[in-house]
Amino acid sequence: MSQPLPPTSARRFSVQALIVCVAALVAAVVAFSRGSWLGIIWILLAGLASNLAWYYHRRARRERGGP
Repeated sequence: MSQPLPPTSARRFSVQALIVCVAALVAAVVAFSRGSWLGIIWILLAGLASNLAWYYHRRARRERGGP
């Protein structure tokens, strides 16, 4: 099992992953609008980042004692 993180660290990781997710979605829209298939890679990156954001959000909430 991993070492416990301070709740502020987990919350910060969650926000950073959410920012990466939004940036990847914007990059995917730009890539697809220019006719590039590279947008598929950006969509996959957005999916990975959203999973990381969700994981760290739940971890921070659990460490604070929330439901």
